[in-house]
Amino acid sequence: MPKPYTPNDTWSRKAQEEGYRARSVYKLMELDVRFHLLSPGKRVLDMGAAPGSWLQYVSERIGPKGIVLGIDLTPIERVASNVRTATLDFTDDRAVETFLAESKVERVDLILSDAAPSTSGVKDVDQWQSLELCRAVLHVAEKYLAPGGRVALKVFRGADFDEFLREVKAEWPSVRVAHVKASRDRSREVYMVLSGRRA
Repeated sequence: MPKPYTPNDTWSRKAQEEGYRARSVYKLMELDVRFHLLSPGKRVLDMGAAPGSWLQYVSERIGPKGIVLGIDLTPIERVASNVRTATLDFTDDRAVETFLAESKVERVDLILSDAAPSTSGVKDVDQWQSLELCRAVLHVAEKYLAPGGRVALKVFRGADFDEFLREVKAEWPSVRVAHVKASRDRSREVYMVLSGRRA
């Protein structure tokens, strides 16, 4: 069971007041407003979903005819009837395949990832681990993203960021890089919104 967080800044207090599980929900809200990611009936996969604030918001936006699947190494408390979750490692192809099959979902319209590695304090190591998580997300997108689908994922800026950006642009015609207001001060995180993946 995830431990309840203690609000320690404006965004965290706002999340608690509005019934969301974490401050990170406001990052997704901003991305949704800017890039129109969500609409009723969408099939969404949230990778690195604990504690579930993004699932809460997605559930509201997609409505009862949509479905959102959440994956994390940490168990996620129940969110809503249109949300299914699994405790698994999303770098495990077989586990992801089994979860989607059990959920009766063959393709998704949107893949989200706010996943971050356990930070070591060594910037280059943390950034490399962040990029490896991003590559795992994109690998899942290759297999399960529906035609016309999009991906929104968090990336840590650092020495290898430009190379990773070139790598992504070679596969995705549309790549948008965005900073969000709810990111912590001095955070090196940015979000990438991708669409139009080449076959």
